[in-house]
Amino acid sequence: MKGNLGSVTLFKRPKIHTNVPALDKLVTLSPQAQEMGLAIFLILATLISTSHAKSDAFNPIHLLRPRSGSGGHRVKGLDCLSWRLAVETNNLQHWSLPESCENYVGNYMLGEQYRHDCDVVADAAIEYAKSFKLGGDGKDVWVFDIDETSLSNLPYYARSDVQFGALPYNATKFNEWVEEGKAPPVPAVRRLYKMVLSLGIKPVFLTGGSDTFKRIRTANLYAAGYHSWLKLIFKGEGDEGAALVYKSKKRRELADEGYRIVGNIGDQWSDLLGANAGNRTFKVPDPMYYLG
Repeated sequence: MKGNLGSVTLFKRPKIHTNVPALDKLVTLSPQAQEMGLAIFLILATLISTSHAKSDAFNPIHLLRPRSGSGGHRVKGLDCLSWRLAVETNNLQHWSLPESCENYVGNYMLGEQYRHDCDVVADAAIEYAKSFKLGGDGKDVWVFDIDETSLSNLPYYARSDVQFGALPYNATKFNEWVEEGKAPPVPAVRRLYKMVLSLGIKPVFLTGGSDTFKRIRTANLYAAGYHSWLKLIFKGEGDEGAALVYKSKKRRELADEGYRIVGNIGDQWSDLLGANAGNRTFKVPDPMYYLG
């Protein structure tokens, strides 16, 4: 069957036999059979068409498979993204940063996405604050957490001996960082703070940090652009209990003094849950550590 390569034709055309009888002479169908055959043909055509339509409808999902790991292989970064979602929605509790997610969290915190996420939170809080009708008696307050909310400890957590929280917490090292008084502001939260002030809502700082650092932290807040707050509440020696219990107690004291908590912003769920949490609460992201 092979031809000459030089003649370009690689395969000879097979000889066609012309002595095959016509099909209309082989089989003769009755009109009823022809109608039945046509009906069967139409049914099959409909089934095939429907099958193709359903197949095409799932094509967009099929395109996601290489990213979702449905092929049975692990996709780098996907597990850490899901982990962070569970953290931010409080579905995971009492967690610490997995070492396998250190690079992911580091890239997130140092990149644009973290800043964008904080901006979205601040924008929503500002829109709410502008729409809120004040009581007119000077008793409307907004509670601000400090660490990872008003001030950022990211320069500390980005250090190689901390690794964004992947290494065990070292109180001595962290306190030394606080004593430096160099924590920068979180720009989005500072923007919210200034708007709250301009609207006549009085800011209250409520932190779980020790009052041992009250002087240095006060100076740090001023240096970061915060001023004119109503109260600056630190955790004293007589304040016991976990973060959620402590902050609930301090907010209840504010309410007992006649203040109305218009809004509340923090990076931990323990800032936002419990008694007298506020009329609205707003959470900025923090995948570096957990305080219950």
